[in-house]
Amino acid sequence: MLAHGFGGSARNFRPQARALAPRYRVARFDARGHARSPAPIEADAYTPDVFAADLGRILDRIGIERAVVGGLSMGAGTALRFALDRPERVAGLVLAAFPPGAGAEGGFASVAPRFAEAIERDGLDAAGARFVWGPSSGLDPEAARLVRQGFLEHPPHGLALTLRGVIAAQPTVAALRPRLATLRLPTLVVVGGEDRMALAPSRDLAGAIPGARLVVIDNAGHVVNLAQPAAFNAALEQFLDDGGA
Repeated sequence: MLAHGFGGSARNFRPQARALAPRYRVARFDARGHARSPAPIEADAYTPDVFAADLGRILDRIGIERAVVGGLSMGAGTALRFALDRPERVAGLVLAAFPPGAGAEGGFASVAPRFAEAIERDGLDAAGARFVWGPSSGLDPEAARLVRQGFLEHPPHGLALTLRGVIAAQPTVAALRPRLATLRLPTLVVVGGEDRMALAPSRDLAGAIPGARLVVIDNAGHVVNLAQPAAFNAALEQFLDDGGA
């Protein structure tokens, strides 16, 4: 079960689904407020607990009691919360590009409220250009075009509510450390070597979970599974072959 990051969709894990399909059943889904999933208008429909419960409901819907669960960035936060709340349903964890969390300097959570306000005030296109794919993003023109194309398929209110209720509420690794020490699950932490936002918290996360395996993939930024799919898939398949499943 793979959960995408903020502003993404189930399509973001298509390379992994294709690579694993011959040997594993792979489930993906659009988070609430994103792409083809419902986007409630109530603010209390967007919390970390609700997003983790959604993951459990998807497992129920497809008839799977226990699975390897994982995700990227926001999706990694969702997968980890689900594992902490329902460890009996988790056979292993795959946590990619783990976000710094609320209060961490330089993290996306710190700009989430301003991003949400900009979406409501200026519209999704203008807000996205300011916070995601504009000149300061470091994306090349083609990458910026693809990111913009993906962002604009989401309902603006769904993204704004996700920013306020989920992204801005993501706890730091330090805040989670006491609970992380209790995890007894095979865990793979993956991060891009050029991911300035997630590299440090991903390393901290791997150190806080007993027995966790850390893989740093060269020449990859935040969306590590799409930047270097072959290397990401190799790490994922090795983890599953070694007992992550």
